[in-house]
Amino acid sequence: MHSTSNPFRLLAVGLLGAIFLCAFLMGGCKESRHPVPAPCGSEPADDAAYEIDGRMYHPLESADGFSEQGVASWYGDPFHEKKTANSEIYNMYAMTAAHKTLPFGTMVEVKNLENNKTAVVRINDRGPFCRDRIIDLSHAAAQKIDMIADGTAPVQITALGTDAALLADPRHTGSESIYFTGDFTIQAGSFSSPENAENLKTSLEKVANNVTVQAFQKDGRTFYRVRVGRFTSFKQALQTQQHLMDNGFENVYTVAWDL
Repeated sequence: MHSTSNPFRLLAVGLLGAIFLCAFLMGGCKESRHPVPAPCGSEPADDAAYEIDGRMYHPLESADGFSEQGVASWYGDPFHEKKTANSEIYNMYAMTAAHKTLPFGTMVEVKNLENNKTAVVRINDRGPFCRDRIIDLSHAAAQKIDMIADGTAPVQITALGTDAALLADPRHTGSESIYFTGDFTIQAGSFSSPENAENLKTSLEKVANNVTVQAFQKDGRTFYRVRVGRFTSFKQALQTQQHLMDNGFENVYTVAWDL
């Protein structure tokens, strides 16, 4: 009897199948970028070392002097208003980007090497984890360097510094939402009595702006939260939190905006 399990035939079939599978996956990754792109792989939750598809990534402690050439891609609508790797809210219309290892908050100039157009973005996410791509741009940033239609472009990226300078510069007050895409507020108290909430609101208004009382339901009861401001970055919220603490409001803390 002849065996139907020829080892050489099985090996050839296996190799051929692997080649087709690889081609399919690579093509699929490319197609996912056009017309609506999506990051390749999943994002880690913080700025520590992390593993994606069996490979370890170690975020840099500093971006000083960092420069890199490679392929840029972009991501948009499926991830709009979802959390980024640093817990901010992704806004496809803001000037932000994902990078595998640059510290969160790094400001990066991205130059399209095909047309010399440039954009400045802020790193607030991780990725892309696909082939030779080095940065995933927001829709707005990709549009600025004219790479929406193609989905990818060869780029030079150069680190410019951190977002601390941007936050400290009052000239950027009106445009900081271009770079900062979080959604945070300061919670100063929660009461079952609306009168107590209003009293705290009155006290806070002596040292802060945009103080609100928000009613919410829990276990069939109505409670009243006192909150201060709405911020587009966690760092901004912490600055206001410290200001309130310096003025005697010690039981305040930053929370994600959820209303």
